[in-house]
Amino acid sequence: MKKVVFYAFQGEEMCFMHLLFNAIDMHKKGIETKIVIEGKATALIKTMVESDNKLYKEVVGLGLIDAVCQACAHQMGVLEFVKNETDLPINADLLGHPPMAPYIKEGYDIITL
Repeated sequence: MKKVVFYAFQGEEMCFMHLLFNAIDMHKKGIETKIVIEGKATALIKTMVESDNKLYKEVVGLGLIDAVCQACAHQMGVLEFVKNETDLPINADLLGHPPMAPYIKEGYDIITL
């Protein structure tokens, strides 16, 4: 089975939306799909929750978000929101950030956006 992990870095909402619908599409087509939210994209978590975004809710419901970067969420001022208002897993295993190496070792292709 093909395995893909998306690393979302950019804080542009349109770019993030494309990542979300591609992740949903891949998941529905039988590709094991995960999302890691890093960089400026961590700020979009609050935006998505507060706007009740349909695609974001679907991704969360499907359990596709595997990690949120602790260091970046803190830097973007949303760490407490993520901790208190979501059930998303926070990862800080690589100097405060989610590492890529475990995904590579598990056979995932990494796509960064």
